[in-house]
Amino acid sequence: METDQALLERWRSGDDAGGRDLFARYFDPLYRFFANKCDEPDEMVQATFLAIVRARDQFAGRSQFRTYLFTIARNELYRHLRTLRRERAFDPDLSSIADIVTSAGSRLARNEDHRRLCAALRTLPIEQQTLLELHYWEELDAAALGEVFEVDAQAIRTRLYRARNALREVMEAAHSAPPDALNSVENLDTWVRAAGR
Repeated sequence: METDQALLERWRSGDDAGGRDLFARYFDPLYRFFANKCDEPDEMVQATFLAIVRARDQFAGRSQFRTYLFTIARNELYRHLRTLRRERAFDPDLSSIADIVTSAGSRLARNEDHRRLCAALRTLPIEQQTLLELHYWEELDAAALGEVFEVDAQAIRTRLYRARNALREVMEAAHSAPPDALNSVENLDTWVRAAGR
């Protein structure tokens, strides 16, 4: 299988098939990224791809293309949420999806655990929700998450610790996870990864 960088280079040199292959590779992960955060995830995927088309020659290759892609997706999400919050200030560290978009539904709700998990995630500040979803479901490590969130890996570890504890508290208060999943952050990690699939 061709690497992301190889597909990008083909696309930059005029091979449209390279760009189509790159987009096909990342449509599902991007859709998953947006599905629990907005009503029209496919429109947000398109907006992200359009932003990449406009900036395709700006990617310098200092990070993985996947990291770059989720950085752009995060920026597109925040731009979208700011437009929904015109009358009030938007702060991704404080505002949650539940505060902003009360009707957003998850098309990923394949089972009850997943539905409850998505509902709990949507009550967290968007910054924490996004961090946890990229960590659990896209399996981005601290270094990659640091690039997406534009902070160092140590800061990401601290943010992950806080976000995981916040999720655990929300799920505990709502009784929305099995008791054994709430015994420890590690048990919660295992449950979230399984429920997210």
